[in-house]
Amino acid sequence: MGEDEFLADRFEAYRGHLKAVAYRMLGSLSEADDAVQEAWLRLSRSGADEVENLGGWLTTVVGRVCLDMLRSRTARREAPLEPRMPDPVVDPANGTDPEHEALVADSVGLALLVVLQSLNPAERLAFVLHDMFAVPYEEIAPIVGRTPAAARQLASRARRRVQGAAPVPDPDLARQREVVDAFKAAARRGDFEALVAVLDPDVVLRADRGAVTAGLEELRGAEVVAGQAVAFRGHSLDARPALVNGAAGMVRLVDGRPLSVMCFTIVDGRIAAIDILADPDRLARLDLAVLDA
Repeated sequence: MGEDEFLADRFEAYRGHLKAVAYRMLGSLSEADDAVQEAWLRLSRSGADEVENLGGWLTTVVGRVCLDMLRSRTARREAPLEPRMPDPVVDPANGTDPEHEALVADSVGLALLVVLQSLNPAERLAFVLHDMFAVPYEEIAPIVGRTPAAARQLASRARRRVQGAAPVPDPDLARQREVVDAFKAAARRGDFEALVAVLDPDVVLRADRGAVTAGLEELRGAEVVAGQAVAFRGHSLDARPALVNGAAGMVRLVDGRPLSVMCFTIVDGRIAAIDILADPDRLARLDLAVLDA
């Protein structure tokens, strides 16, 4: 095996982990792939002869690349003023694709990724690298151009915002599915009271419809969200169960074409958040063939 091939094999062993880091930072699957590819280019140019901890080195490189990408978005005003729905990771209801397991580990649902978008780039990097991947503050500090103490403050500030806005979902997937099925059945019947009963009183519904609205359309409160669900009663839609970022969800189709991807966050047996991607352009780019099985 040649030196280049050996280096490529070592890199491939970390690819899934690196994409998981980039996905949490960027909320975009395609941009996460770009960040990982840039890390490979930097490794192939510099080599790994003097790198003692290749995994740690690559993690910090991907973090730096993602930080630059986030800052570039803002500088070129490519990011919307309001957060948009992150790319969902969609799997069949009966199990997660092994290639997706690192992407959705540790309950990285769409609700959490939406909250991460509200952080500034440095806060997001400090929180993701330290809290999600146990990177020491001493290694985060030079990436953000701060002292280790300042990097700790960035992560702490981000942690407070995340804990207050991103609910921790119930881990029992079978229970999640029961709650989602109850919501679906009540919506089809137009049963307003049953819908309210399955929704958390402070439930939040976020929808990204692409060009139709700027940023995320947001509704709050059980009665408001139930009323929205009742309004779609009678629509002849094929709603297929799916795992969306590892949680119970569904993909709604009309004439075989995806109309929306819905992700549910279940807390204490009730729906605390519903996140919907309904942007036709982005839906067309998703690989939903796994649902055909």
